[in-house]
Amino acid sequence: MSYLFSPSEVTSLAIENSQARFPIHRIYCVGRNYADHAREMGHNPDQEPPFFFLKPADVIVTHGESFPYPSQSREVHHEVELVVALHRGGKEIATADALQHIFGYAVGIDMTRRDLQNAAKEQGRPWESGKSFDYSAPCSKLYPAERIGHPSSGRISLTVNGEVRQQADLNQMIWKVAQIIAELSSLFELKAGDLIYTGTPAGVGPVEKGDRMVAAIEDVASLEVVCE
Repeated sequence: MSYLFSPSEVTSLAIENSQARFPIHRIYCVGRNYADHAREMGHNPDQEPPFFFLKPADVIVTHGESFPYPSQSREVHHEVELVVALHRGGKEIATADALQHIFGYAVGIDMTRRDLQNAAKEQGRPWESGKSFDYSAPCSKLYPAERIGHPSSGRISLTVNGEVRQQADLNQMIWKVAQIIAELSSLFELKAGDLIYTGTPAGVGPVEKGDRMVAAIEDVASLEVVCE
């Protein structure tokens, strides 16, 4: 097959103790999946279920790389999240079968241009400028589920320059991982290579140039990114 110009390189993640890499298809993100975060953003978690939005695959930033402070924003926030990586796709996946579709797990940060997101909300416009910008999805290497199991509890945290900003337990997620996969597969045909950012706990806040973010999930993964 001939292309007019060379296709973009495949974005991928390293896998712990493997020479193979995980090619990324899509990045799905879950909104308001921790009650305390929903409340801090001015929403009642009892009134609506979590919802979904997407980021492009090529906005990944890996461990040790820098997060370039984005243009057109003066309020960029961190949101630490458990990341699920699928090695099998499908439609209408049953909750009972969902974990079989998971390759492994990572910790990620959903970086958000909060000022642009809030402006979009006020005007009833899409969020892409606030959520889907370049370098907006830092992510650690992947840890296969066959080695670490399927984490349903454990400390999730994020520090900025050594100060704890976010801290919670995975068992506080409103929708659990299997439920998220089942619901997503009713809306989209999931594919091998999909990543799912499963939502963030309370404590989201701004970063500045020079800040060092460390995201971690107990017995799963850690990630360090410096804001430039």
